Amino acid sequence: MNAIKITSTAILSLLLGIAAPAYAQHEQQDQKQDRPEQQQSKQEQAKPQQEHGQQQQQQQDQKQQHAQQQQQQDRNEQQHAQQQQQQQDQKQQHAQQQQQQQNQKQQHTQQQQQLDQKQQHAQQQQQLDQKQQHAQQQQQLDQKQQHAQQQQRGNEHPQRTQEEQRVQQSAWQDHRSQHWNSDHRNWQQRGGYNGYRMPDDRYRGYFGQDHGFRIYGLPFLVVGGYPRFQYEGYWISLVDPWPEAWGNDWYDNDDVYVTYADNGYYLYNRRYPNVGIAISISM
Repeated sequence: MNAIKITSTAILSLLLGIAAPAYAQHEQQDQKQDRPEQQQSKQEQAKPQQEHGQQQQQQQDQKQQHAQQQQQQDRNEQQHAQQQQQQQDQKQQHAQQQQQQQNQKQQHTQQQQQLDQKQQHAQQQQQLDQKQQHAQQQQQLDQKQQHAQQQQRGNEHPQRTQEEQRVQQSAWQDHRSQHWNSDHRNWQQRGGYNGYRMPDDRYRGYFGQDHGFRIYGLPFLVVGGYPRFQYEGYWISLVDPWPEAWGNDWYDNDDVYVTYADNGYYLYNRRYPNVGIAISISM
């Protein structure tokens, strides 16, 4: 009995010993057969992840490319805006230059107009001065002619009635000084001249040392005992007596002239140039 058990146990062990390697080999073969499938399954499982990663990478690359394109577009727009701004600035600068040129032209035109006006005014003033000078020359010529005529008339000794001669001679002789140094007084001693003052142009034209004349033949009056005669529209009245050293007929034959000196008018005799008689002038 025991022998049978032992034998059965030995046979079972042998079978188990034979079956175990075979099973192990079969198991290894199955594992080998399952491993490619597992690898294929893993690869297949890994493909979506790789594709997803690639898609993400592509999307990221596209985003980066889009961001670069956007940056490039922004730079282009900025550059275009800068160019437009530069063009606008250039246009404004050109407009300012044109405005400056226009202002300079206007200013030059105004200056030229002012210069022309000044030249025209100077020409007009020169013409006016020439006319005035010509008028003055003509007036002086007329005055000289008139003065020459008066001198000629005076030298001719126009006929006077005996009564006129007597009255004039009496008036002049009565007005003769006996003591000239004490009888004579100038206008300063008389308190200043307060008579009529003739215009400067009339004075320059008819009076002064260069305009001599003779009293003889001029209109004559006696006012308050003092002789008075008319010359060039003015009445000349003697305020001083005439010096005793003068000739008896000086008022008929001597050349005299009227001058303004020391704030008053005086009558001078060319034959006795150092003595002036105070006179008063009226219209």
